[in-house]
Amino acid sequence: MKEIATYFPELTVHQKKQFEALYDLYMHWNARINVISRKDIENLYLHHVLHSLAIAKYIRFTPGTRVMDVGTGGGFPGIPLAIFFPDVKFLLLDSIRKKIGVADAVAKEIGLANVELIHARVQDEKRKFHFIVSRAVMQLPELVRDTRKNISNEQINALPNGLLCLKGGDLAQEIAPFQKIVEITELSGYFQESFFQTKKLVYVPLS
Repeated sequence: MKEIATYFPELTVHQKKQFEALYDLYMHWNARINVISRKDIENLYLHHVLHSLAIAKYIRFTPGTRVMDVGTGGGFPGIPLAIFFPDVKFLLLDSIRKKIGVADAVAKEIGLANVELIHARVQDEKRKFHFIVSRAVMQLPELVRDTRKNISNEQINALPNGLLCLKGGDLAQEIAPFQKIVEITELSGYFQESFFQTKKLVYVPLS
């Protein structure tokens, strides 16, 4: 939790309690259903929670914003973002039932009232959202292809509606089709830990 409190000092007491509860909950569920690498679970806050919250450094969603997390797995980035933005509505979606089951259990346990979790393929989801978020779930061209239909025409945020994707490594090939509109942000500009040296946030406006 130290990193979370350092980078986000504005958290309320209730939000801090929700974030603090995540460690024991994910330790409990991960021992039964492997949604986070067993070697990596000790780094939950740095590698998963803080990484997810990079999106909150890039944009502060307006209350009433609707966000879909594609391929949420055990709930990342959706659950940390839902804690941080209690006035934003989140849909967390994954095609693997056991993973969405873990995310659902965690969300219920910490009392998240602004999330819906469903076992589904993104190709089958028809509802409209202001933003799509994801964490390295698929190549950018495929993600844009599968989610463009879900982008709302209603604009209520400072940034135009679109895709916010957390990725790492060399992105040259997958961002090539969007070269004129894509924005790449190095997460090392937000967080000083070495884990973030190769991590990036990719924003593609789609409205």
